[in-house]
Amino acid sequence: MKKFNYGKQFLDFGDIWEVIKTLRSDFLTQGPKVAEFENAICKYMGAKYAVAVANATAGLHIAMMALDIGSGDEVITSPITFLASANCALYVGASPKFVDIDSSTACIDVKKLEQAITQKTKVIIPVHFAGQSCDMKAIKEIADKHNLFVIEDSAHAIGSDYLSKKVGCCEFSDMSIFSFHPVKNMTTGEGGVITTNNEKLYKKLLLLRSHGMTKDQQILTKNDGPWYYQMHEFGFNYRLTDIQASLGISQLKKIEKFKKRRREIVEFYKKSFEKDERFSFLEEKDYANSCFHLFPLLINFDKIKISKKDLFLKLQENGLHLQVHYIPVHLQPFYQKLGFKEGDFPNAEEYYKKTISLPVYYGLNDEDLSVVVKIIKQLIK
Repeated sequence: MKKFNYGKQFLDFGDIWEVIKTLRSDFLTQGPKVAEFENAICKYMGAKYAVAVANATAGLHIAMMALDIGSGDEVITSPITFLASANCALYVGASPKFVDIDSSTACIDVKKLEQAITQKTKVIIPVHFAGQSCDMKAIKEIADKHNLFVIEDSAHAIGSDYLSKKVGCCEFSDMSIFSFHPVKNMTTGEGGVITTNNEKLYKKLLLLRSHGMTKDQQILTKNDGPWYYQMHEFGFNYRLTDIQASLGISQLKKIEKFKKRRREIVEFYKKSFEKDERFSFLEEKDYANSCFHLFPLLINFDKIKISKKDLFLKLQENGLHLQVHYIPVHLQPFYQKLGFKEGDFPNAEEYYKKTISLPVYYGLNDEDLSVVVKIIKQLIK
């Protein structure tokens, strides 16, 4: 039986060869490939600066630190996201706050955003869910009105466009943070990157990702010799290796090819499940041109004879190893200890009851997709 996961990397000989060349070079880490990767990211996205990091969670953490977010501050994000989008506020002693989703996109509901802002609010973290950009222009207008920072959680959105510009160009944000985990649209194994157009933030991020230390002559308060370094910030070891960066450089060259196929897969699913009242799916807005990380199929379990749990188990028995994106963050036991409770964000909770993420990755052919659709329709009666 052929098995299908919801997401999977695609590597070819060119990717492998680039990694081999780095393995045979003088630098496995802290060498020239990281800067080369960062420059390639800037060129692709149209941002001025990029800082490669160990993963997107690390990126969110030091983004908070770079903005001096801390105790007494509030950070607004979506409840339909991975834990890190909210946890990053807790990392620095701030309080996470949620705004319910727009049911049509599963992105944060901009219409509900402003009423959640208080005098303590300092940051908005919109999550580009499944690869579709949030309405960043509208969010930036609200942020500017209330003097707030905007950090785009772009973990799903490498390759996506908003208003005909690449997500990550930071036209409507202070920073944008991407993930290169193997299930994402491109991979470095593990890894991430932060883009920004703010030179001050860029320089601080560079310090924070590497123990807060520097050998930069312009920053040193004195210089005892060529070996000399100083610690200017309380930072972390959040560096990316040259091995990972070399894979990222190669993968980035393929991202538009990956995007084309991902969009074809999504169209295949939409045509296969449309006009069937048991199924629905999220809407892609006119302002977006998504490099889809996910295809969440929404199932009306009130109209079928099988529960979500039983369906999931049956799908696994038939080779479909899928996932649910996501369990609303506010329903996690840890967050309920913070005072959140069931019923706080009804759109997110209703979405969670319906959603299952179908396989979306470059290596799938149309025959594979037909098998996936056939299995689902056979099990859902």
